[in-house]
Amino acid sequence: MAGRIVQPWSVAAWALAERQHGVVARRQLLALGLGAKGIEHRLAIGRLHSIRRGIYAVGRPSVTREGRWMAAVLSCGPRAWLSHGSAAALWGIGEEEGKTEVSVDASRAPTRSDLRVHRRATLTLTDLTVERNIPVTGLVRTLVDRAVRLGRAELEAAINAADRRGLIDPESLRAALQPLAGQPGVGRLRGVLDRRTFVLTDSELERRFLPLARAAGLPPPRTQAQLNGFRVDFHWPELGLVVETDGLRYHRTPAQQSHDRRRDQAHTAAGLTPLRFTHADVVHAPGHVRSTLARVRRRLTSRA
Repeated sequence: MAGRIVQPWSVAAWALAERQHGVVARRQLLALGLGAKGIEHRLAIGRLHSIRRGIYAVGRPSVTREGRWMAAVLSCGPRAWLSHGSAAALWGIGEEEGKTEVSVDASRAPTRSDLRVHRRATLTLTDLTVERNIPVTGLVRTLVDRAVRLGRAELEAAINAADRRGLIDPESLRAALQPLAGQPGVGRLRGVLDRRTFVLTDSELERRFLPLARAAGLPPPRTQAQLNGFRVDFHWPELGLVVETDGLRYHRTPAQQSHDRRRDQAHTAAGLTPLRFTHADVVHAPGHVRSTLARVRRRLTSRA
């Protein structure tokens, strides 16, 4: 019995679907040589599954989050890119907010009731890229778009997330913003990046702590620095002050507590003043943290 002949378009279609997280557009299948009747036949027998108008999942109806994003972009035509909150989620620097967001060229106006579509006149090739095979606004453009909506703390968190993931560091981000001066969101982003106020932190707890330190009259600290053989959360070298912030899930075991005591002892032996605040202190007793820091600052300043 002769084997079934595999059409060239079929091989190309499966390869395309694999690259596109299991989804293809009707226009792509037609361009590969599959006719309208062939598409309808494959929908009828379950080889294709309609998930959006003109967009199909291949093989099975369920798709991953990346497949959902890819389907949204494909449904808006060939000049469309994932953007704003959806782009932030793809880059791993934020959460998607409600509807999937897609940006298109200003000359186009696709209507998609289940998407949030942005018509963009200012996007250039440097603003756009492909990540995980999904057309998306680049990291810098995504941060600029997010800066229009986010508060300072959320924007700092996004910058920190980008740095932790090795996507961009604050200095490189400052440089990338220079040619974008005047665009919405750029000024706000540059304000957060101001060298006098922005410091890099590792956790939400530390981000909550920084405003308390500023309110206590302390200057911006060094963060995540190596000191006396240990990495410290915050260090004010001009005052000889070290502060650690302990999260809910850390420093609970006897071994961890012993390690913390040895770290504090090493700092004390070196002539420094170590302070340690818990999650409950920072979140539920900020006044106590602020007043303690202010008293210690006054004492260390007078000693200096």
